[in-house]
Amino acid sequence: MNHALTAAAAGFGTGLSLIVAIGAQNAFVLRQGVRRHAVLTVVGICALSDAALIALGVGGVGAVVVAWPGALRAVGVVGGLFLLCYGVLAARRVLRPGPGLTTEGETAGSRRRAVLTCLAMTWLNPHVYLDTVFLLGSLAADRGPLRWTFGLGAALASLCWFTALGFGARLLGRYLARPGAWRVLDGLVAATMLVLGVSLVAGA
Repeated sequence: MNHALTAAAAGFGTGLSLIVAIGAQNAFVLRQGVRRHAVLTVVGICALSDAALIALGVGGVGAVVVAWPGALRAVGVVGGLFLLCYGVLAARRVLRPGPGLTTEGETAGSRRRAVLTCLAMTWLNPHVYLDTVFLLGSLAADRGPLRWTFGLGAALASLCWFTALGFGARLLGRYLARPGAWRVLDGLVAATMLVLGVSLVAGA
């Protein structure tokens, strides 16, 4: 029992350290949380996607994919182009800031758009695969028979983080409703996404 708890705690801490970083996905979840729009759906997509990818990594899929260089190049190109596009959009928001975020109601179309954007940010972001399938998968393999317990801890960390980020964002709505706050955040996101995107496309 003690070994299982240790493995789960290690997985939780490792998973948390990987996802608690500024990026397009976290910024999007935060934005939806401030708007109080489709928060449960967005949080569910992020957490379930991470759980599925972690399960693939723990199951050994990462080792199989590594043996096929073409798959890594394809993910790098597609993911790099996606990050470049998102980085450009974030930079555009810095140059042309909006009125800030509000908690006004959203339309059904914007809900569908939020779901599609969340799916794209999760499944077209190569760093999600690097963190979950490859890195967490390799760390879990070192745990031997407790690898699934380690993976469960990592998946729980993802669920806790996205839940806290999405539903806790409303507490920051008073500050993030100011355009200046989002210009800073979007500037950091734009710089991060553009650098990562260029490096991925060039490396592919």
